[in-house]
Amino acid sequence: MRTAAAIAWGALAFPAAGQAADLVLKAPALKAVYDWTGLYIGMHTGFTRGTSSATLADPTVATDNHVFNGMTGGVQAGYNWRLSSGVLLGVEGDISFPNYLPSNHVVSSAATGLSSAEERWDYVASLRARLGYTSGNWLLYATGGLAFAGERFLSTPINDVEDRRLHTRLGWAAGAGLEYGFAPHWTARLEYLYQGFDRAAVSFPSGVNYASTLDMHAIRLGLNRKVDWPGLPSYNPKSSLFDTESDRWEIHGQSTYLPQGYPSFPALYSGPNSLSPSRQAKATWSNSLFLNARLWDGGEVYYNPELLQGFGLNDTVGAAGFPNGEAQKSNFPYPHYNASRLFVRQTFGFGGEQEELASGQLQLAQKADVSRLTLQAGKFAVVDVFDGNAYAKDTRRDFMNWSIWAPGAFDYSADRVGLTYGVTAELNQRQWALRGGYFLMVAESNGNHFDTRVGERGQYLLELETRFSLFGRPGKLRTIGWLDSANMGSFRETLDNPGLNLDIARTRRGRLKYGYVLNVEQAITDDVGLFGRWSWNDGRTETLAFTDIHRSLSGGLSIRGAAWGRSDDVIGIGGAINAISRDYRDFLAAGGLGVLVGDGALNYRKERILETYYAYALNKNLTLTGDYQLIVNPAYNADRGPVSVFSGRLHGEF
Repeated sequence: MRTAAAIAWGALAFPAAGQAADLVLKAPALKAVYDWTGLYIGMHTGFTRGTSSATLADPTVATDNHVFNGMTGGVQAGYNWRLSSGVLLGVEGDISFPNYLPSNHVVSSAATGLSSAEERWDYVASLRARLGYTSGNWLLYATGGLAFAGERFLSTPINDVEDRRLHTRLGWAAGAGLEYGFAPHWTARLEYLYQGFDRAAVSFPSGVNYASTLDMHAIRLGLNRKVDWPGLPSYNPKSSLFDTESDRWEIHGQSTYLPQGYPSFPALYSGPNSLSPSRQAKATWSNSLFLNARLWDGGEVYYNPELLQGFGLNDTVGAAGFPNGEAQKSNFPYPHYNASRLFVRQTFGFGGEQEELASGQLQLAQKADVSRLTLQAGKFAVVDVFDGNAYAKDTRRDFMNWSIWAPGAFDYSADRVGLTYGVTAELNQRQWALRGGYFLMVAESNGNHFDTRVGERGQYLLELETRFSLFGRPGKLRTIGWLDSANMGSFRETLDNPGLNLDIARTRRGRLKYGYVLNVEQAITDDVGLFGRWSWNDGRTETLAFTDIHRSLSGGLSIRGAAWGRSDDVIGIGGAINAISRDYRDFLAAGGLGVLVGDGALNYRKERILETYYAYALNKNLTLTGDYQLIVNPAYNADRGPVSVFSGRLHGEF
């Protein structure tokens, strides 16, 4: 829901004038008593449990009593008045979003012999009064008011097309909470909230009628930032909205809106996983916070909640080198919450020379020994630790195509939004670094659930990074070897058994897949850098998590705009050539389907991609990018394309 997520976008994209990106500030110690009066904004996350009773009539009747639950998150804003007696009066509005798992966002479903129907919630919101009592930095409060739920109802009559209806429920909310002011402008809270909604009744043109109840219970953790206005005694024009007022934790954020489209292109035929030859346009939008804190000497915790929304072109299928790295393989019409990263990091320094580690979204600012061992465990992305590259790494800032910002044949562990669970170790020295890691693998191709048979299933990685100087300019070479042990289907086994009807899932069992990556970056001048990657895997089994590529060569240039007086602007020019194994070619030619490709037939050619972009820095925090991609032989098929993809990108960060 674009208007709902605008609260987060406004905060991320327009920080205080003159503030540098990723600024970390220190502030005075906490006052003896927190000043509760004033405006505040914040975010929350927690566990939500809901119940629903539903009835489907078409005219036969089916019923469903359903319990749904999972992690949810959202944003809030409000105003407090503290009376001299210590009593607090307040008003607050909030909105929460489900995560992308059906167990959380499917409210109910029912089916008869004639039709089926399903109800999903997109958001819940409330506008509430707060009444509490303050004692120093503590607040105990009760809250209640109006509640709203945005839902979609989907009905599919047998042998007919799906019909959808949007619906908004009214209801009421009540709860209580405990809040603590831990810095002059920051509070943390624990809150319980109940929301009960009116009965909903929806009728479809097919004659299907669906009615249901809805109740929700939530336990939430919240973080609020008090907002000062000019004229108030506490107002400091030099202070940033994102000043953490402590050197023990930092907050960063980003928002990226990325629209893409292409004109019609020639195609002799299309299949289930083909790019449509008709023109189309889609967009994605991500909003992220990064909350990073020091726990003890060398110990840190990182938490990255996100709201993800949007669709990739053609629902993110049709090209192995897909043109939008933000188009995750789940498609969200409304924002969906995801706890994208939650991990701990421990660094052991061995003494000697030190270096500055700059503050960043996944790095606390600090001095560290050059010679050090770093351990990391929790939920994060494999490519957070492995396959770094200064010029082609971040689809929110530089190249957008999957096979340019990442090694295309690296089938790294990930769920459908690119995250996994694992442990890593890194030994760093002045001229080299050695990294190793173990990660859980998904239980099946392109899935969300992980196989927890540790040791028997998983991904093992080893990376050696060497640092060198060429003609007085720094460069790096990274060599990665990886092995997957997972539940995978075989292309050749599927083809050799016609009775399987190309259903590769019926050949799944424990198998091994292996591959390697060579990754180089080299500074040419202070403002020009060169990058390249070669990646390979054995190509015998289905793709598990990334994309349908078995051989990939990519490279390009990154050019900063100092030469024309725009030192923060960047031009990128890159390309990729992708290929697949003989087994996979035969499988696709027979009509098989992969994760991203499958046209029903195949006139095989290598997929070739050209990408160029110009990133125009509006200020230190906002960048507007124009991007063009030419995809020749999309999905390895010479009978389709070429496709010209035009993109824009508005990226803000602090």
